[in-house]
Order: sequence, then structure tokens, then C-alpha cells
Amino acid sequence: MKDEDDEDEDDAGMQYMIQQSLLDASQRKQVRTNPVTTHSSSGADSIPVFTAIRQGREKLVEDLSVNHKEVFRQTDPRGWTALHEASVQSNQTILELTYAASGDDAVDQQTMRGETPLFLAVERGFVDNADFLLGHGARPDTQNQDQDSPLHIAVRSGCMDLARRLLRGGASVLYESCASGDVSSLTLLLEYGADANVAKQSGHLPIHRAAHRGHLHTAQAGHLQVLELLLRKGADVLSQAQDEASVLYESCASGDVSSLTLLLEYGADANVAKQSGHLPIHRAAHRGHLQALMLLIPVTSMEDIYNSGMSPLHSAAAGGHAHCIKALLDAGFDPNYMLHPCVRRSYDDERKSALFFAVSNNDVPSARLLLEAGAMTNQDPVKCLQVALRLGNYELIKTLLRYGANVNFYSRVNTTHFPSALQYALNDEVVVRMLCNYGYQVERCFDCPYGSRSHVPEDYEGWSNTVIKDTMFCEVITVSWLKHLSGHLVRILLDYVDHVTLCSKLKAAVMEQQQWGDICRLQENARCLQHLCRLRIRICLGRLRLRSPVFMSFLPLPPPLKDYILYREYDLHGQLDNKHT
Repeated sequence: MKDEDDEDEDDAGMQYMIQQSLLDASQRKQVRTNPVTTHSSSGADSIPVFTAIRQGREKLVEDLSVNHKEVFRQTDPRGWTALHEASVQSNQTILELTYAASGDDAVDQQTMRGETPLFLAVERGFVDNADFLLGHGARPDTQNQDQDSPLHIAVRSGCMDLARRLLRGGASVLYESCASGDVSSLTLLLEYGADANVAKQSGHLPIHRAAHRGHLHTAQAGHLQVLELLLRKGADVLSQAQDEASVLYESCASGDVSSLTLLLEYGADANVAKQSGHLPIHRAAHRGHLQALMLLIPVTSMEDIYNSGMSPLHSAAAGGHAHCIKALLDAGFDPNYMLHPCVRRSYDDERKSALFFAVSNNDVPSARLLLEAGAMTNQDPVKCLQVALRLGNYELIKTLLRYGANVNFYSRVNTTHFPSALQYALNDEVVVRMLCNYGYQVERCFDCPYGSRSHVPEDYEGWSNTVIKDTMFCEVITVSWLKHLSGHLVRILLDYVDHVTLCSKLKAAVMEQQQWGDICRLQENARCLQHLCRLRIRICLGRLRLRSPVFMSFLPLPPPLKDYILYREYDLHGQLDNKHT
């Protein structure tokens, strides 16, 4: 009675374990109806041995195995051999004759769809055939092109007896059990002798899978028990996959502190990098796992971080995790550590700084944290301000300008005679005035070598064999699709300069606009002394002092005068903020 109870419990445990371990496979599997991938025997009739096997003609099969052994190695259009065909027939004698004539290596030969004779026998439910093939060395773990194994097929078809035989014949679903966090399945598999360090083709061990998939089972805490069980059974905590990802690196995907603590207690090394150079601390920062990051900071070598060519700040900024950025800055990480040239080359824009990642993500809180910690704004080939202008984020633009972004940068492409920032704001008065308030060189927009003369050279033939590298403002703003903006833009720019001369091309375009009357009034009359004094004071103070709130607060001038010097009456973004508040 006791033996029967034990057998029933083993069967129930076995069935539960198999069903749980194949959860991923059942979700991934879809029924295929393409006639090319079915088991149709069309085309096999032309091979005599296939016909003899299907018709159960034992004598003919035996004669062929003696006199024409080579036919047993032939394949039909499906990639089937004679042994594949024999494995799906109910005649055991023919299977034995075919195996003897085919050779030992034929037992694991795969079809066009990756199916072995054992796979087909299990798929058709031929238990005796499966037993025979297992007894003659068939590998029970070989997967087809759909990543299904004979065990998957046996369970899916409800043939638990076959599944049990496959397990006892060596089939292992250890990797899948680790993925699902099924402790009971894993325990049973290990008791059957499953190797805790068996690797997949990718080099991943079961412990990699358990560590990586932990975040799916945090509520059950099953993944932690799986990790602990594998480690107790000798799983290699220092193992690395083909891409050199460590177990600790995989565990950082979930950010579970308990798993990380357990791995570190068993000797996991936080300073082992992937082929890409990323350390576990980089992954934790990129995923935004603050507690995991705090656990890794003290056990990660700064030398190894520098050798990786990137800072965790880059990873946290790329992931958009301001809380991780703050933790790293509080721990002493340098906000101005730049990507190594080898890493930089993997980006088309050749970015360097963590600030660039934050700005590219339109992430104002992260950018502000980095800037407050001393991040420099002008270190990247493509300027952070240029990216912010493209995004059109007023708050981000103003923050960068306030912390020293060069408003007068020149782009490496589409080079112009005037600073490039204005190109991104031709139709946005808020940004135009923001740029001018922070010291944009407006005079360059009115600097034209042609003056009142014609802008077409005398020797111009309608084309040029050189690249124009110094495009004038008048040439940009007078193109057909921007000409309607010329009047409004010129009127704004005149608020930031003394008397200027409009070149003939710019004047012709502006004369057609409704702002021409106002522009004429400013150009024909002397500018007021108050305005000229403001311009002179701004020149004396310089752009860097003007954008510094601390310096301006100590300047011994009345607040209204300070506001006038800073063009507060034209601070449209500040006025919008005041309205909202």
C-alpha cells in the first residue's frame, strides 16, 4: 500500500513538474499548417526502402539491408531517412532492421525541421519505438526548429508515460524549470541527476536563467529558492555566457536585492564585465534598480568602471532614472566622466557625456541633477543645447543656458555665418528671445559682405564647384518657405542691437512684410540712451556673468535695473510660468 502511495505521489509530482516546466514552450508553440512543414510523405514513394517500411514488408527490408545498405542513408524532400520512417511505424522488427542498416549516427539525424527519429516516435505516440531508440543512444533533449524537444511533445499530447520514460532516459528541462521558478520541478530534476552546470548553445547555464527571470516571480519568491538550490547543488556562480555575461549581471535585470545578496555571499564578482564592457552596476543603473545599485556601489572597483569606458551615470541617464543619478552623484561619481572613444564610436553622434544622454531623452530632472553637480554643457560634438532646441523643450533649453551652454555654437553640418542656434527657432519667438537674452550674437545676422550691392557675383554661372560653408542670414531667411518669417524675426533681433544696416537682399524681403513700418521707425531714428546703456552694460558684464543668478544677486544695482539689463520684459517663457502658477 505504501509503495503504491509513493508511486502515486511520484507520478503526481512528475506530472506537475513537467507541466510547469513546459509553460514557456506551450505559450511559444503555434500550430503550423504550411504544407512545406507538415509530415506528408509526398516524394518519399520514389525511394523503395520507404515504401517497403510503410507496407511492413520485413523480408524486403532485410534484403535491402544486406544488398543495398546505401538506400538507408538516402533522404526524401522532408529530410527524412529510412530510420525516421521506421520510427513512425508500429512494426518493431522493421525498426530494428532499419537501425542496424542505418548505423549508430542515424539515431540523432535531423530532418529539415530538426526532428530526430525519437522526436517523431514520441510525436506519433509509439512508446516501444521510443524505448528502443532511447536504449540505442538517442538523445532525448534534441530540439527541432521550433525549440521543442521530445519531452515537450509528449506532455503536449498528454502521453505522460512517454514523458516519464524520457525523463528517466536522460531528458532534462532544468533550464525551463529555472525560468519558471518552479522549485519542486527543479528539486525532482536534480534528484534524477540533472547537471546544474549544463550549458545551452549560448553558453547560459540554468543559474543564468534563474537569475535573469527572477523579476517574473518576485511575488512568489520562487526564484530566490531556485537560485539557492542551484548554488547548493554546485552551480558555478562565476560562470559566464558566450557574451561573457555573468550570473550577477543577469540578476541585475530584476534588481532583486535578495538574489544579488545571495549571489555575492556565494562569491559572485561584481567586477566581471560583458564583451560590451558593461558591468552589473551599469545594468542596475540602466534598469533603475536603486536598491540593487546601492548594494553594488561598494563592491564595484572604480578602476574596473574606468576600464569599461563608461560610467554608471551614463547608464542611469540613458535609462532616465534620476533617483539612480542622484545616488551615484552622492557616492562621488564624476558627472564629467566621458565615454571612451571605443564606446563613443558605437553612437552616430559620438556622444561623450552623461548629460547628453539625459538631454537626448528630454529628461529635465536628470539633466538638472547633473548640471547642479557640475556637469559641463559643451563637451559633446553635437551640443546638448542643439539637441534641446530640436526637441523644443523650453525648460530644458533654459536650464542648459543658465548652466553655461554656449548659445553661440556652430553646427558641424549646414554651417552658417551666424551662430547655429537660431536655425532651430526661426518660428518660435519664445526661444528666439531666450537665446538673445542669454547673449546670442545678433550682430552676426546682419553681417553681410554684399551690403547694398547685388548678392549675385558677376562671374556666377548658375552653379558652383565648391561647398558653401558660410551661409549668410539673409540667404537663409529669404528662401521662399521662410520669407514670410523675415519681418517678425528681424523686428525681434533689432531689440538686442544698436543701429544696424540691412543688406539689399534682406531689406527687399522685409519690405514685403507687415512689420516693415516698425522696422523703418527703428532704423531711421536714433536708439534711446536707455537701450544703448543696457547694451553697453551687458558687454561689460559678459555672457557668463549675465547668466549667473548668484553673480547678479550680488551686483549692487536696484532690482528693476537688473531686470532691465537681463531683458526680463522679453522673458516670454518666464511670463508663461508666472501665468501658470
